[in-house]
Amino acid sequence: MALEDIVRRALAREVRAVSRLISIIEDRLEGFERAYAEIYPHTGRAHIIGITGPPGSGKSTLVDKLAMEYRKRGLTVGVVAVDPTSPFSGGALLGDRLRMQRHVLDDGVFIRSMGTRGRLGGLSRATSGAVDVLDAAGYDVVLIETVGVGQSEVEIASLADTVVLIQVPGLGDDIQVIKAGIMEIGDLFVVNKKDRPGVERVMAEIRTALELSEMSCVEGSWVPPILLTMAETGEGVAEVVDACGEHLKHLGEEGLAERRLRRARAETMEIASQRIWQGLSERPGASEEAQRLAEAVAARKADPYSAAAALYRLLVQ
Repeated sequence: MALEDIVRRALAREVRAVSRLISIIEDRLEGFERAYAEIYPHTGRAHIIGITGPPGSGKSTLVDKLAMEYRKRGLTVGVVAVDPTSPFSGGALLGDRLRMQRHVLDDGVFIRSMGTRGRLGGLSRATSGAVDVLDAAGYDVVLIETVGVGQSEVEIASLADTVVLIQVPGLGDDIQVIKAGIMEIGDLFVVNKKDRPGVERVMAEIRTALELSEMSCVEGSWVPPILLTMAETGEGVAEVVDACGEHLKHLGEEGLAERRLRRARAETMEIASQRIWQGLSERPGASEEAQRLAEAVAARKADPYSAAAALYRLLVQ
């Protein structure tokens, strides 16, 4: 199938074309930049929701139940689930997504598992591209489930309109999410598995941390709600969906535009950085010069800033 046909069919939300287009962008296949340019004007319509939290907190189960709830409300849902990369295949280690197989016959739900491919930040390099494809294809809500690696998960805040931070009692350190330094990224806090002992303590510590945060002192700012769920049974899931909607409403056009500007700036800078390094590696002798400069820095014969300036001059000559 020609690339133009894949793009056209993906924009019409044909599942196979959507899947193929995500693969083209994820694998950086020939023509992926042209395809991205075609779909990008159609993005910006979906509510992008990031689901993050420590391993074992029930992210996959909650995402499954959130998709069910949104479908009950007549909305279409795209899911991008980021998993650890298999050391053998290079693909998503948990790519079968067994918990979400109930949606396989529902053309209103699209699920894609992606491997991190060694990247920190809780996301894959291609996550943003997959989200944009699903957005352009007309899915009303796009749920992003991060890999769950703790303090390096702050990257989700630059991609999602709404960030749901999950915690669960009994993981050895009830407030590990806060200690990981990602407290400030949460727009909603969900304490899952609420039947476990210690749930009151987790809620109290999250509440205390919120009260001490700078945002709590700003008049009119969003105060993240703390919600209780039992994702296995679906209890409390409707309230999470309601809260996500309230957060989007609170952002308004101006707040949403500001968040998406931050995303655009971060993505543009990252792509530019990749292009710079690619250009440097392709320049004759550049790799050898970079190695020489690194050795000079390691031997304390040059400082890192001087070495970086030398590399920059090499690139822009």
